Amino acid sequence: MNTPQELITRCQQGDPYAYTRLYDLNAKYVYNAICRYVEHTGEAEDIMQEAFVDAYHSIGKLANADSFRPWIKRIAINKAINWLRKRKLEYTELEDDTWVEEETPVNEDDFEYTMNRVSQAIEGLPLAYRTIFQLYAVENIPQVEIAQMLGMSNSTVRVQYFRAKAKVLEMLKEGQYER
Repeated sequence: MNTPQELITRCQQGDPYAYTRLYDLNAKYVYNAICRYVEHTGEAEDIMQEAFVDAYHSIGKLANADSFRPWIKRIAINKAINWLRKRKLEYTELEDDTWVEEETPVNEDDFEYTMNRVSQAIEGLPLAYRTIFQLYAVENIPQVEIAQMLGMSNSTVRVQYFRAKAKVLEMLKEGQYER
């Protein structure tokens, strides 16, 4: 069994077997990340392939083998966002002076939820809200960077994240008796 560092070194030397092994070890992880943004299986697979091809061509720039997984995931997410842009996913742009409600604290003890129920609630969001929610809450990408990625203002990202989060919590509260 090769260590990630050995596989990266061998990839940098042009060993196709090592790259195939890296692909095998990371493909499911990358595919699942893409599927948070792209619902169509075929498109998600195409994006995954493109991400791995880009990584293959740029692997010489990778200094730390331990960062391969987050690096390939970030490449894939960027490609998924670009795919969404090409599909003209519409985000509602807000005026800069739009009033933003302060977030009301939620007492999470008021309802029960499971990971499966949270995932269902997130999947129930409109695509634009779900994309912003996933990028911020799941991928931990700063809102400023999300705004740049999606070509919108910071306030729009903040408001849409707030609305997405409120909708997820609302769906979780409504579903507390569904067991």
